[in-house]
Amino acid sequence: MDTHKVRICVPVCERDIHALERASEQAAAMGDIVELRLDCLSESAVTKISRLAGLCPRLNRPLILTFRPSEQGGHRDADLSVRRLFWETARKFFKEELLDIELDLARDAVTSIPKPDWGRTICSHHDFTGVPADLVHIYESMARTPARWLKIAVNARDAVDCIPLFQLLERANNEGREMIAIAMGTAGIATRILGPSRGNYLTYGALDRDRSTAPGQVTAGELRELYRIDHITRKTQLMGLVGLPVAHSISPEIHNSAFAAANVDAVYIPFEVRDLIAFIRRMAHPRTRELDWNLRGLSVTAPHKSAVMDLLDWIDPAAKEIGAVNTIVIDLDGLCGYNTDAVAVLKPVVEKLGPLRDARCALIGVGGAAKAVLWSLRKEGANVTVFARNPEKASLLAEKFGAKCKTLNASHFNDFDIVINATPLGTHGTFGADTPASAAQLRGARLAYDLVYNPIETLFLRQASEAGCDTIGGLSMLVLQGAEQFKLWTGIEAPVAVMREAAERAV
Repeated sequence: MDTHKVRICVPVCERDIHALERASEQAAAMGDIVELRLDCLSESAVTKISRLAGLCPRLNRPLILTFRPSEQGGHRDADLSVRRLFWETARKFFKEELLDIELDLARDAVTSIPKPDWGRTICSHHDFTGVPADLVHIYESMARTPARWLKIAVNARDAVDCIPLFQLLERANNEGREMIAIAMGTAGIATRILGPSRGNYLTYGALDRDRSTAPGQVTAGELRELYRIDHITRKTQLMGLVGLPVAHSISPEIHNSAFAAANVDAVYIPFEVRDLIAFIRRMAHPRTRELDWNLRGLSVTAPHKSAVMDLLDWIDPAAKEIGAVNTIVIDLDGLCGYNTDAVAVLKPVVEKLGPLRDARCALIGVGGAAKAVLWSLRKEGANVTVFARNPEKASLLAEKFGAKCKTLNASHFNDFDIVINATPLGTHGTFGADTPASAAQLRGARLAYDLVYNPIETLFLRQASEAGCDTIGGLSMLVLQGAEQFKLWTGIEAPVAVMREAAERAV
């Protein structure tokens, strides 16, 4: 194995030998190491694995061989005896490849005859149900085997589940053990991106998004090109997106492209957060966080924009008045909150329509984004009516900002100059087939503005076009508010054109 610090291992999982060889060639072109998931092979193909014996020198890449049982996330119903027999056979053909064996098999092998070549053995443990309470005990059991590498992969439900993985990695480094620590799932992506810079022997990257072999596994191309993993060190500034969910967001593409263009040593990572209080206390706040890392800024999205305000040390007066924070700057004194949505949200509308004083505006939604829009519209002097399915929430928001309110239901918007969708309806995924208003409801309105940016053309915008309205999508607003975040975090002007191009490419 080479001594290059960042090693991306690309797993391949195929049913037949020829497909496995073809995929291995693709993996070798993308990564530093190739993992052959032999448990994916059909029963008949497993009997022919000797054909793979010459693959390692052909690929000019180290190979890891894996035969994972189903209880460890594999494709085999293979008990200890079946796996023992498999590896005894495999060792006859594979003399230089690395062998990834599970903890139970590694324990068994300590007293077996013949003994494995421990210098090329990975002792691994996988838990797809969560983070086991006895994780430290599992590590210590693995450390008692002679295996050169220890691998632990657990399923993360919240970003804070990454903490014990990073802590185990730190311990292994201090004890002189080579380790691979991965938190699977979207909530664990930080371990995949930051792991190598913190001593992880390797990280895993999929061939493409359709061929990942574990939850939350990003592609090898994304690790290298989007997150610039080869350039990440312990000094690299960390920024990230806090929300639930975050997998759909294109903010990593926007901000990481900006950092690269501006030559800023920083990386932007999605953090899937359920327990906001725990995340701020254990991972973000400089006085209480449990990780020694250079976290400098956060974007905040639904559902945390309002709740996070109680956890900050200082809030910009505008954000305080709005009642929502979407940007956090972290320094030695603590966490400072801002709202860049409010700065950016109306710029595309003003560019199209000019000044908005006395414009008749219908605002659909009562969440954090709606608060920023309403604050900005009031500042522009517009006349606003808030529409929501929940009349109580609409009334509270409207009263706070001196607006009118109505129940959404079958409302018509022909009396309005501008109709703004500040709900998640229309967002790619769960809400993709939804719209807050139909063409019949929108007919007569001058402009329809959707804050949803993915997809570029939402059902709401299609209905608005059918009704004869001018339209604006949410991508411009996303880029402009991101540019304001970039300036707050770095102190320099954002490369807006680069960010816009990255956003369009991502969507």
